Amino acid sequence: MISRTSLNPQHDSRRLLGRLPTWLWVVLLMALWLLGLDSAPLLDVDEGAFSEASREMLASGDWGHTTLNGADRFDKPILIYWLQSLGLAVFGVTEAATRLPSACAALMWCLAAVRFAELWAGARAERAAAAVVATSVGVMLIGRAATADALLNALMCWACLDLWRHLAEGDRASLRRAFLWMGLGMLTKGPVACLVPGASVLVYLLVSGQLGRLRQVLGDAWAWVIFFGVAAPWYVYALHRHGMAFIDGFILQHNVNRFLQTREGHGGQAHYTLIVAPLLALPWTPLLISVLGRLRPLWAEPVSRFLLCWAGFALVFFTFSSTKLPHYLLYGTTPLLILMAGSLARLSSRGMAVALALCQLLLFGGLSWSQQVAGWLATQTKDPLYQTLLATAPPGPAWWQLLAVAGLWMAVWCWPRRALAERAVLGALLGAFWVVHGVLPWWARTLQSPVHELAEVARSRGAEVVQWRARQPSFAFYLGAPTPSGEPAPGQLALVRKDRLKPEDGVAIVAEKRGFALVEKVPHP
Repeated sequence: MISRTSLNPQHDSRRLLGRLPTWLWVVLLMALWLLGLDSAPLLDVDEGAFSEASREMLASGDWGHTTLNGADRFDKPILIYWLQSLGLAVFGVTEAATRLPSACAALMWCLAAVRFAELWAGARAERAAAAVVATSVGVMLIGRAATADALLNALMCWACLDLWRHLAEGDRASLRRAFLWMGLGMLTKGPVACLVPGASVLVYLLVSGQLGRLRQVLGDAWAWVIFFGVAAPWYVYALHRHGMAFIDGFILQHNVNRFLQTREGHGGQAHYTLIVAPLLALPWTPLLISVLGRLRPLWAEPVSRFLLCWAGFALVFFTFSSTKLPHYLLYGTTPLLILMAGSLARLSSRGMAVALALCQLLLFGGLSWSQQVAGWLATQTKDPLYQTLLATAPPGPAWWQLLAVAGLWMAVWCWPRRALAERAVLGALLGAFWVVHGVLPWWARTLQSPVHELAEVARSRGAEVVQWRARQPSFAFYLGAPTPSGEPAPGQLALVRKDRLKPEDGVAIVAEKRGFALVEKVPHP
């Protein structure tokens, strides 16, 4: 698989993708993130909820508050809804418009990682950092999702970068920029945008014996003016408008209680982090071994020590959160990916290269057999809806597509005049393009196309629709009108899961698609 050509590690690291001009490298990353954003229907629940709330904001003209199916929505602050609504206003009501802010944020995220890698490992690690972050599973998934998490991670990464610049150089401009990023983060997802960067600085100063410098970090009056000037106005407005409903809904339910209580069944044991964090780093997970093997020299370098403190705090803190979701761990995975990029830039071990190639093969190759995986999952799940959706999945990738991608991937790894690190990067990029433009759209169509198709049927009838025994917020987005929950009135349409229909419900099926039905309440004689 890998050429036995003799390689000089230093020579290889200096020329890591060095023959590619910068503009072409940027085009590759933009193509990965920005193309095909409308190639898959919105996934419920999160993408559907964010997108429909943004559509309702645009339709109502009320830019100070969000609703979902006409009801107040306090899940997240306002910034991501503003950006998605702006996308809808400019580009129309499409999936691409609501996903565009996340895709642009993912590019910002990669750029922040590039700057951090340059500070730590020098210019040779810049492109390695961009490749590792852009093609890791966790970032790939969240960076193309119409939710708040890509934007939060980008802002958090830039905040940590500028906080480090301030610690290293005493630069007040960097400190004030960091407070700007945290203020925008407060408008994106709330206090976590300040908690992770702030605690990372605190832990770093504590372990470095420099706790006295904390006053310097917190003592810049203009930094606080910027932070509160950005974040406070909307919070003051929301509190004035909604009072205790805002405090209970956003502060208590969606922040404090998410940490103290298991919400929506998203629990897990303490070892959850040890399993999920390495999965989020795929296909680069083997590089964690290199990072762990160099902990002593990494700890000796101030910038890599800061990255370790950042990763350590975030991963430990969210290990103790009662509500556990994979994207929470991305807050601590990013600094590990940056450290792993440094190891990639220095890659000279043929054994590590083989491990990376195998991870790419298992990840991207396994995802390519999506239809077979869906068929197996249909036999394992106990949920009747998902049994139907998975068992009736559309045809997967054609055999010639699989062969073409496999052939290109093998050609990359057998390229004798390329360094091991270059082959790993090019192989990961090829796999990432295949996943985001081929595999993920197939899975989205498998799970969501019935909802989309039934929304089009309801839209053609021009009738009022409710959701009954179903929770699919993307339906309202495609319908173009709120669909509140509730039992349908006589003559009213309802979206319902077919497995939850009962003979005594007194409804007529108007249309049905793979586990879902659009029904009409039959008036009593």
